[in-house]
Amino acid sequence: MADIAKNTVCLWYERDAEEAAKFYATTFPDSSVGAVHRAPNDFPSGSQGDVLTVEFTVLGIPCLGLNGGPGVKHSEAFSFQVATADQAETDRYWNAIVGNGGKESACGWCEDRWGLSWQITPIALTWAYTSPDRAAAKRAFDAMMTMKKIDIAAIEAAVRGPG
Repeated sequence: MADIAKNTVCLWYERDAEEAAKFYATTFPDSSVGAVHRAPNDFPSGSQGDVLTVEFTVLGIPCLGLNGGPGVKHSEAFSFQVATADQAETDRYWNAIVGNGGKESACGWCEDRWGLSWQITPIALTWAYTSPDRAAAKRAFDAMMTMKKIDIAAIEAAVRGPG
């Protein structure tokens, strides 16, 4: 048996944990699908032999997908925050999530087709709103508040200010 991580993020899926894990593994670097475990018996939302849990890694974070059945939904109270280096990387992840049945939200947040929230956050945005120049930080923050997917050029223009 492989080493078991001391701390693992357990994510509840209705029935598509393996499909979600495969999507994450093909979308993000340092991501992979590990062991797929099947139910030894029938259980409330499935049958013997159905996929029960899936071990996977997302951006280096160990996760366990649990096919727990309907009734438990993800919320924005938990999200993966992905720091991106540039607009191309921001666009790639955003478009992969939204384009695979997900949906846009505000301020760099989106939701995948399984209801899991993602923050696709350019490093330039984080630098901008944490700037010691509080006026520039406010302009960047105000610009972000009008966006769905983050536009780095617009954030940088806000930091520079008018004129």
